Amino acid sequence: MQDRMLYTLTEVAAALSVGRSKVYELVRSGALPSVRIGGSRRVRGEDLATFLDSLERGSAAPLAGIR
Repeated sequence: MQDRMLYTLTEVAAALSVGRSKVYELVRSGALPSVRIGGSRRVRGEDLATFLDSLERGSAAPLAGIR
């Protein structure tokens, strides 16, 4: 998902096949970095790729403690 620079949290949720509330939890915990532009929150494509890479390496740490 690095074809665009920024993604909405709804788009991130669809890409990860999780609910939007899970994405908000990941952002709130710091596991998935985000930026604010005006009143909108976005995830940079490179941050999403880094998050996915951490999952591919078998590290469940970004999801630890999140329900």
